[in-house]
Amino acid sequence: MKRIETIQKIVDSGVVAVIRAESKEQGMKIIEAVKKGGIKALEITMTVPGAVDIIKELSEVYKNEDVIIGAGTVLDPETARACILAGAKYIVSPSLNVETVKLCNRYRIPVMPGIMTVKEAIEALEYGAEIVKVFPGNAFGPSIISAFKGPLPQGNFMPTGGVSLDNVKDWIKAGAIAVGTGGDLTKGAKTGDYDLVTETARKFVEEVKKARA
Repeated sequence: MKRIETIQKIVDSGVVAVIRAESKEQGMKIIEAVKKGGIKALEITMTVPGAVDIIKELSEVYKNEDVIIGAGTVLDPETARACILAGAKYIVSPSLNVETVKLCNRYRIPVMPGIMTVKEAIEALEYGAEIVKVFPGNAFGPSIISAFKGPLPQGNFMPTGGVSLDNVKDWIKAGAIAVGTGGDLTKGAKTGDYDLVTETARKFVEEVKKARA
């Protein structure tokens, strides 16, 4: 049941914050700012130094809060297992690695593999992915979601890459079940303006709600 609850939380939230940082300290500040802005699904990418340790620490810190910590940029099943053992509640990959999907299914952990073609999308669905990540989204734009939904109305698609405050409504209206956003959301962190990160997070949540209304 936990797997279903995690997926439902991601869908309800509508936004997955993709956390990329240059250090653990910066990563923690970004996470706190994003959380304050109302985004509950936090994806710690494996490109962050000490990412697995950060996942472990955050899973402990937020275990009694309505926040779900996941791992992103997971390229293989070995990394997925390390992240799951550290406390990650979901796994996100930039591509479709079947062995990673199988491992996550084995441990009843939601996995969002990255796809760019209908063939990959069908494979991901066949292997049991409830949400399929369309990546990089900016290679196509929001119309790719409605194009995928034509032959695959049963698919749940989440674009990542190129999702901004200006176009998040278009992605949702095109049929995206949720969106993943990183650079546009956390750009304030580059100058140490974490209040801007919080404000941007709040706006993302609002825009998704408006688009769904």
